[in-house]
Amino acid sequence: MSMPETIPYNPASLPFTTRWAARVAVTAARLLARRRPDRVRRVMGVLHRGTRPAGAAQALAAYRAVTAASLYCAGREGCLPRSIAVALLCRARGSWPTWCVGVRRLPPFAAHAWVQVDGEPVGEEFPADYFRLFYSVG
Repeated sequence: MSMPETIPYNPASLPFTTRWAARVAVTAARLLARRRPDRVRRVMGVLHRGTRPAGAAQALAAYRAVTAASLYCAGREGCLPRSIAVALLCRARGSWPTWCVGVRRLPPFAAHAWVQVDGEPVGEEFPADYFRLFYSVG
């Protein structure tokens, strides 16, 4: 059984520089997401060094830019490259949200990746306690 899903995809809504920065971040994120989990975690840890914590507004703006620029990242199955791209886009602007990997606590159980600021997931439709954290960078 399939479920209909509406995906917010409107790259024309972004300014030119933001759109291209988001597309570069998405491309890098999709390449990085194909690597082994320990390699992804190590790379994200290196990228995190020397940054200041991202604010909720900045992380949400990066989330919206990534989901507006990439149909794949806007979908339900694009959580890993989406979370990496949001972190990379924030990194390009000098800050870093907490990048998290874990699972959903309630059925259907599945792996999930997200970014959060001050313990609250950014752009997610579920509350913070819906996910069980495996590890985080930030």
